[in-house]
Amino acid sequence: MPVRERSEVQEVSRRLSGGVAVPGFRAAGVACGIKPSGKLDLALVASDVPATAAGVFTRSTVVGAPVVVTRARVARGRARVIVANSGCSNVAMGARGVRDAESMAAAAARAVGCPPAEALVASTGVIGQPLPLAKVRRGVRAAASALAPGGLADAARAILTTDRVPKLAVRRVRLGRTTVTLAGMAKGAGMIEPNMATMLAFLVTDAAIAAPALRALLREAADASFNRLTIDGETSTSDTALLLANGVAGNAPIGRAQSPAARAFAGALEDLCVELVRALARDGEGATKLVTVRVHSARTPAEAERAAKRIANSVLVKTALFGGDPNWGRILQTVGAGRVALDLARAEVRWAGVPVFRGGRAAGPAARRRAGAAMAGPELEIAVDLARGRAEATVWTCDLSYEYVKVNAEYTT
Repeated sequence: MPVRERSEVQEVSRRLSGGVAVPGFRAAGVACGIKPSGKLDLALVASDVPATAAGVFTRSTVVGAPVVVTRARVARGRARVIVANSGCSNVAMGARGVRDAESMAAAAARAVGCPPAEALVASTGVIGQPLPLAKVRRGVRAAASALAPGGLADAARAILTTDRVPKLAVRRVRLGRTTVTLAGMAKGAGMIEPNMATMLAFLVTDAAIAAPALRALLREAADASFNRLTIDGETSTSDTALLLANGVAGNAPIGRAQSPAARAFAGALEDLCVELVRALARDGEGATKLVTVRVHSARTPAEAERAAKRIANSVLVKTALFGGDPNWGRILQTVGAGRVALDLARAEVRWAGVPVFRGGRAAGPAARRRAGAAMAGPELEIAVDLARGRAEATVWTCDLSYEYVKVNAEYTT
């Protein structure tokens, strides 16, 4: 294991060993045999009382059966349990896939004693394989027996596929006289450019929030975080982000997304989601660098985001990042190819904090050497000033390495 990867694993393990718990929620992660390796592959997250629910999902025209089932159920705004598996995505399985997703949700509902309509389901893994229902049912029973307030760490591990480390974050925020807790987990290392959220993200809070406000808050947070993430420019068939709020904190219920309490919660929610997104980008398939792309002075927010995503998704830029080559020409080329307006005579490109292009010309060999040296670290920023307006955007991504090609060349073999 490379030194950087080992240190990340140790840091995540240290954080998770401290325990993350949200009042009124219990969770577990178990191995049910979907993955031949014997690793954890089924997660259960349950609220002790009925919770308000919100979700955002992939906008792909090819969706998994769990997305079909959960999208319909979460629209009612109420849920008690989330069941998720890794190793099999239950995608492109026709009517059988929907029946299997409903059966998986029904097993979770029986296990926690709630109506089937209050059970939400998600799956991730290989496309086009049948869900091994017998294993799933056994796993649900085992997970239900293992449910514990500190079980979110195991649940976070159980939803991983090609991820190297689990992603789990927690925030506490004051709402009036009450402090509420918010925790979230996420997975996704490849097939990532969400068009809603990320591959899988589950968020839980003990705050009392009405369903319409919860939906608005989750959408806002997803747009500022998950929708600003790209690993390889590919949108998954299984993208699902769910947020449950069980209200056991006893705060005055949040009924409007623009109330002072809602804005305080929104800040904590966005901050938590950005932490998860940065962890996802850092752990992208084969990634060696976490990269933040910031675009400034665009004509419109849409143009700023388009420019940032052009840079973050460019194979030429991503391979330059891997090779430590501060090739600013790749930046300008892809922005221009995206038909983004810029004033080239006043534009600026900063690579790892070093200006390498400004005033219509290269900053010179010394700047290029400084930028190349700065790129040796595990985290860096590309900043581009388009000199055409006041809009800006931030996107998180990673480099493209030999390992990414290897992982995806052998994904099903």
